[in-house]
Amino acid sequence: MAGNDKRRGAVRKQGTKKGMVVGSGGQRRKGLQGKGPTPKAENRVTHPAKKRADARKQTEQQQQKRRKAAETAPELVAGRNPVTECIRAGVPATGLYVALGIDTDERVTEAVERAADRGISVVEVQRGELDRMTGGALHQGMALQVPPYDYAHPEDVLTKAHNSGTTPLLVALDGVTDPRNLGAVVRSAAAFGAHGVLLPQRRSAGMTAVAWRTSAGAAARIPVARATNLNRSLKDLKSQGLMVVGLDADSDVDSDDLELATEPLVVVVGSEGRGLSRLVRQTCDQAVSIPMAGGVESLNASVAAGVVLSEVARRRRLR
Repeated sequence: MAGNDKRRGAVRKQGTKKGMVVGSGGQRRKGLQGKGPTPKAENRVTHPAKKRADARKQTEQQQQKRRKAAETAPELVAGRNPVTECIRAGVPATGLYVALGIDTDERVTEAVERAADRGISVVEVQRGELDRMTGGALHQGMALQVPPYDYAHPEDVLTKAHNSGTTPLLVALDGVTDPRNLGAVVRSAAAFGAHGVLLPQRRSAGMTAVAWRTSAGAAARIPVARATNLNRSLKDLKSQGLMVVGLDADSDVDSDDLELATEPLVVVVGSEGRGLSRLVRQTCDQAVSIPMAGGVESLNASVAAGVVLSEVARRRRLR
């Protein structure tokens, strides 16, 4: 009988019994169990997609660091007229750079004298060094170093408007990304009696040296505030009694019929390309367009703002 035979080789030695083989459901059973869903490619350590995802993340982190460094780095206003106007306006400058061997004129003389009177350091540098510092901008031998802009809070701007003794007038920019347009709007706002300018924190130009230069120092006379959410800030202003008017080329009401001009007002200017965003357009109490001759589709954002602010100022003078 098999298993009882005492002949050599007829009985398997102890400890040599053949166990269950791979795939039988016994040995290495855990190795046969499911391991869950397959991870995404970018989560697999050795997958090329993981390497690409890590590279993108590193690039984004570097860009974020550069943006933060740019926000905290001092700005340089270049050019004789912009520098002189900024010093006249009392821009909080920290240094005036003048190229060696510069051809002096009344602007250079005035800028140096005013800077010295205000305790601003006047430093002579080689023209090549000034080229490097200004990034190749047309500096005409002069550049003014200004600290990062100190943005106001929207509530502080409104408080200042209420305490001014005149009807509040604010300007809000929706998606204006060109710092030259921002500077020009700030200059127009100051010229026509606005009490402040409101910017969204994202997707908007900031008060860089280019904006300072275009504003011709007006940014030192009128506060510029940043809102975390522009649409929410506009709703808050409405709840405090201000009317919101947006510039919209498709509106049937033109600026000549802007009856709200004498009310506490916020004028909202959109970008040149897409105009006002949908949510901001819905928040506006009224949309107005600017009457123009045929063949002209739209105006630059800063020009449009100047036209409407001029009309607001005219109506307020006549009331």
